[in-house]
Amino acid sequence: MKTENAIKVTNIKKSYGKKPVVQGVSFNVKKGEIFGLLGPNGAGKTTTLKVITTLLRQDEGTVLVNGFNTLTQGRKVRQQFSITGQTAAIDEELSARENLLIFGRLNGLTGAEAQTRANELLLDFDLSNSADQALATFSGGMRRRLDLAISLIGRPSILFLDEPTTGLDPRTRKQMWQAIQKLVSRGTTVLLTTQYLEEADSLADRIALIDHGRMITVGTPSELKQQIGGMQMRVEITNRQKLSQAEAIIKDVLSLPVSIDDRVLTTLLDNIKLQQVPQVLAQLQKMRISYTNLTIGTPSLDDVFMKLTVGKN
Repeated sequence: MKTENAIKVTNIKKSYGKKPVVQGVSFNVKKGEIFGLLGPNGAGKTTTLKVITTLLRQDEGTVLVNGFNTLTQGRKVRQQFSITGQTAAIDEELSARENLLIFGRLNGLTGAEAQTRANELLLDFDLSNSADQALATFSGGMRRRLDLAISLIGRPSILFLDEPTTGLDPRTRKQMWQAIQKLVSRGTTVLLTTQYLEEADSLADRIALIDHGRMITVGTPSELKQQIGGMQMRVEITNRQKLSQAEAIIKDVLSLPVSIDDRVLTTLLDNIKLQQVPQVLAQLQKMRISYTNLTIGTPSLDDVFMKLTVGKN
């Protein structure tokens, strides 16, 4: 069945009892793209993902996966994708190669086909040298790469990644990013949920932002940043005891809200407020408040997240 979209979600609704969890969510995932699904805890991301993967039935609306309807063609839908979660679905008593061979046979491959596919995946995910070692010797990143390799045994056209890099160190996270981008370069479509906004910013072609079960916005990371407009000023105050005073100066001069993270003060600027930044710096100098790392640039995806969502009640 030919279709431009790998996934088409149209006005889905889902309630648990009388509590609405997903309220009219719609979005499309194009073939061959990485699509990020973001939102605060309790926003409805997991429920939406479960509906798309047929683990839950929606109360209203339709979901098409490669053109197949999740309500009436569930078996066909499940043949279109694989899913990788936060925890590895691997047998600790087997080696990486043995795990891959077993999952290959479970996916209908012959013994020879499973062997060939296992070798391909071990090479792709840089696990060849450790293929026959006990999994007790594997790091968290190696286990996660193995889990991702296992999910690709059957060459699914769509891959769901539910917070795949949670708990990994930054270096291992980047290795996983590279592996995901390699998959997409070969034609796989990826729907990604993540708690790391820099991950979505780096990986996703487009992002859907959900809050309280409702769709807030959809767009590229750049488009989302443009929605909140303007520029961002970040200034790090040297003396922590001067933070409150510095915050008061910025609020007084710019009449804007200020966020504080450690010793860094951040505020969003429009074109008019941007021209008043020298006044802020003059006041800081006048009050002998020293600062470092003053930057003015475009807002981050974190700013978009904080501006457009309100989080769980």
